[in-house]
Amino acid sequence: MSKGRKLTKFFLVFSMVFGVFASLGNRTASAQTEITAWAWDPKFNIRALEVAQDIYTQENSDISINIVESAQDDIIQRLNTSLSSGVTDGLPNIVLIEDYRAQSFLKAYPDSFLPLTDYINAEDFAPYKIQATSSGDEVYGVPFDTGVTGLYIRTDLLEEAGYTIEDVTDITWSELHVIGKAILEATDTKLLSMDLNDLGLFRAMMNGSGSWYTTEDGLTPNISDNIALKEAFTTFKAMFDDGLINVHSDWAQMLQAFNGGLVATVPQGNWITPSITAQEDQSGLWGVAPWPRQDVEGAVNASNLGGSSFYVINTDGAEEAAKFLAATVGSSEEFYSQIMSEFGAVGTYLPVLETDTYDMEVDYFGGQQIYKDFAEWSEEIPAINYGEHTYAIEDIMVSALQEYLAGADIDQVFENAQQQAENQLN
Repeated sequence: MSKGRKLTKFFLVFSMVFGVFASLGNRTASAQTEITAWAWDPKFNIRALEVAQDIYTQENSDISINIVESAQDDIIQRLNTSLSSGVTDGLPNIVLIEDYRAQSFLKAYPDSFLPLTDYINAEDFAPYKIQATSSGDEVYGVPFDTGVTGLYIRTDLLEEAGYTIEDVTDITWSELHVIGKAILEATDTKLLSMDLNDLGLFRAMMNGSGSWYTTEDGLTPNISDNIALKEAFTTFKAMFDDGLINVHSDWAQMLQAFNGGLVATVPQGNWITPSITAQEDQSGLWGVAPWPRQDVEGAVNASNLGGSSFYVINTDGAEEAAKFLAATVGSSEEFYSQIMSEFGAVGTYLPVLETDTYDMEVDYFGGQQIYKDFAEWSEEIPAINYGEHTYAIEDIMVSALQEYLAGADIDQVFENAQQQAENQLN
């Protein structure tokens, strides 16, 4: 064989071998798995997913996370449209769902979500979050942020009225009412602000008493005989009648109420912290006390308002999506430490309490370790079934509140609301 023919044969063999390796390389590259996640709020939920992505892909380079921001209402509408039709094309692997809405999805589409019981340790999370994310014997959501509440309060105004932060620690709403009148008299500042079309305050009052708009089955309207809800109404009206309530109608007006010094307190979920600290000239003038409890048997000085969890939809890639959530939101102290230090997010992963993650002193709140306080309060929140009809019943109660504030008899108002809810939901 000539030298030229030998070289030709060599290059043919080399080309074939190179082609095989190139093909294998292309197959390896194409083997990367993409996980799509839907969530809202770019500075909180979206950013948390980005942190989780950074942590997970360090050791799982074959996984990519496609994070899609969308308004919560849009996510709800798209989920309902797709799941009700049985068409899952276009749905994500992971979706964030508000805890108040979770049961409606789990009950309406029981086979559409992957059980995560075997992926996370339920005992590692606050009991009230596991209650909200479970159906039957299965846990379907990886609990994320807590809506643990607190009473944000202007300590300078409190002191002008003759009180200290200790005087508003572990108190009742009735006791806060008395202090609110003293603050109004001393400083001409109202106690709190509320949108009369948003009953979040009442939700949190009830939650702290272990009660809800429905009975324990999550279906039966619980209005006419709901002691905690009735006390929430009467407590609020008493403060309203005494001129302690500033009424706002949108988010911007709510921010202005406390940033602008119109109110002395903000009874809210801890997610309001960045909005309060945005007013830089009030640094050092705020403190946070535990949630006031109702004068109801079993009520505690801890409650929840809002919060959400991550769910995996039963589509291709569900197992990889579950592994991603389990390794980050479901078990990573690094994840919780980073979202805490970066944007003050408080999760419900209990092992973090054994670390110093939440121990930072916050200058804006006079050096108070507010995140440690919130994390500890979250352990005390009563676990209740939010049911499937929270917002449907709340629409009814918004009208009931208007009637009551206008002078109607509360027992009759509640009887009417009970009947309306039963007619509408049964």
